[in-house]
Amino acid sequence: MSFIQLIDYETDRATEIDNAMRSAMDDTAPGFLRLEHTRDHDNPRHFTTIVEFATYEEAMANSGKPETDQMARELASMCTSGPTYRNLDVQMTMP
Repeated sequence: MSFIQLIDYETDRATEIDNAMRSAMDDTAPGFLRLEHTRDHDNPRHFTTIVEFATYEEAMANSGKPETDQMARELASMCTSGPTYRNLDVQMTMP
């Protein structure tokens, strides 16, 4: 089973965060299987980024990269609340 990290935060600088995330992805090969950047339909200042990894170990290796740390610091500086990180072991996947 795979491993998922959720990153929850609120911001009034969504465009800047989007640009920073795109730039970070352009600068480095992703260490993840999938990334989804979502906006809360009912609260447009609230976002959740969903990052899927093959394993917990791969997620932790990605988290330990200097460029990941730099991106996390940049993201945090643009948040009005958070970010809050959740590390999730996938228990079941359904189509």
